[in-house]
Amino acid sequence: MFPFESIITIDKEQKEPVYKQIAFFIINAIRGGTLKAGTHLPGSRQLAKILGVHRKTVIAAYEELNAQDWIVIIPRKHVSVSERIPLLKPQKWNIKTSLRSYENDLGLSFRKIDENLAPDNSSIIDDMIIDDGHPDVRLSPIDELLKTYRSYTSRKYAIKNAHIGTEQGTLKLREELSQYLAETRGLNISVDNLLITHGAQMSIYLTAQLLLDKQTYIIVGKPNYPVANKTFEEAGAQLIEILVDENGMDINAVEAVCKKKKIAAVYIIPHHHYPTTVTLSVERRMKLLELSQEYSFAIIEDDYDYDYHYTSSPYLPLASAGHNGNVIYIGSFSKMLDPSLRIGFLVAPSNFIVQCTALRKLIDAGGDGYMQNALASLIKDGELKRHLKKAKKIYHLRRDLLDTLLKENLSRYITYTLPSGGMAIWIKLLSNYPVSQLNEIPQLKILQINLEHNAFRFGFASMNEQELTEIIEFLEYQIRNMNN
Repeated sequence: MFPFESIITIDKEQKEPVYKQIAFFIINAIRGGTLKAGTHLPGSRQLAKILGVHRKTVIAAYEELNAQDWIVIIPRKHVSVSERIPLLKPQKWNIKTSLRSYENDLGLSFRKIDENLAPDNSSIIDDMIIDDGHPDVRLSPIDELLKTYRSYTSRKYAIKNAHIGTEQGTLKLREELSQYLAETRGLNISVDNLLITHGAQMSIYLTAQLLLDKQTYIIVGKPNYPVANKTFEEAGAQLIEILVDENGMDINAVEAVCKKKKIAAVYIIPHHHYPTTVTLSVERRMKLLELSQEYSFAIIEDDYDYDYHYTSSPYLPLASAGHNGNVIYIGSFSKMLDPSLRIGFLVAPSNFIVQCTALRKLIDAGGDGYMQNALASLIKDGELKRHLKKAKKIYHLRRDLLDTLLKENLSRYITYTLPSGGMAIWIKLLSNYPVSQLNEIPQLKILQINLEHNAFRFGFASMNEQELTEIIEFLEYQIRNMNN
């Protein structure tokens, strides 16, 4: 008899049910030509005895194979490999063949992305995560948003129209958002100037793909948002880094570059620059707008956390000034409400929005119409403004508490400048305390570390008083013992 025990290896510790393991091994034997078309297989009792499993397990495996037309079952007579399986040359059976083919690497040629952007699946204790500036979901009106969401899913007309026009964003959300941006940020726009995206990163990607190629240069800050840099590089552009100081990007240096090279775009984070948290000064804003007109380049304005200012009113965005359509403005509700709420927006001239929408349709059919309309209701009812007012007050207190804790516990090891707003502080460690060692602490995960500057972003908004106190005490102990 054919040695089935040599081609079927059962691993009861695997998540895959045993009957499926048996079926997979028989399929592989048929595909490899080891079991030819028409070959009779042992009866369920006999195979169960050979493999040391219950007969019902073998019956389930045979039923699975029969449903997929790999075998033919003739009741009370025999089980055989289907005649419709093509005759294949016998191949040596590899007992190490994995049940999961995707455990193997793809051996074919394909374009590779930076390995540093691969997902991090490490197991981390929740209260030891220092994010790079996330809102506190516990404060967000998520319940109200979901309540409205559920109400839309129960209305017949809402169900019928839920996914109409979502490629650019539902009209309801674009109408409410255009009015909201006019009231809060001075943007004079219509619904045709808005594209709703799955977060700011999608907006950056779409913009990069349309503006940049291998012949173009883009100016970015140094340091800068690393994912944006990678997005521009993937579009083929050559990056020119301009130093960021306490007043933001050095615009005089931008002008010097423009005199030598044709610049396609400048990527700027005017409020609470990522990662340094500095704000671009009024003088530099005005000069950047002038240079954009003079040298005909686009300004990609990433205003990811405009809403959080504590000691003064925020400067209006560059997009609110006269720029003849040269400013592409990017924002996100993820920073207002919840990082997992992947809804962002892109503001630009209508002809650019049309092309962004067309490109977006190639990779994404559209957004969640129910959620977009629920968010529109949140804006219309004033709930978003009420939430931001409450959150800003609480985040202000948390920033000041963190400032106090840093001075009391870590002043011997770090330097920092307290930002006027935002949700994070940029902390630099003294040279004899390598920030890389913080990443080696098993209980700790810091989302944004900069080795070149020996610094990291401390997101304070998502932590309450107790959490801030505990993590600063933990950091003080760890840093103090670095050189011991």
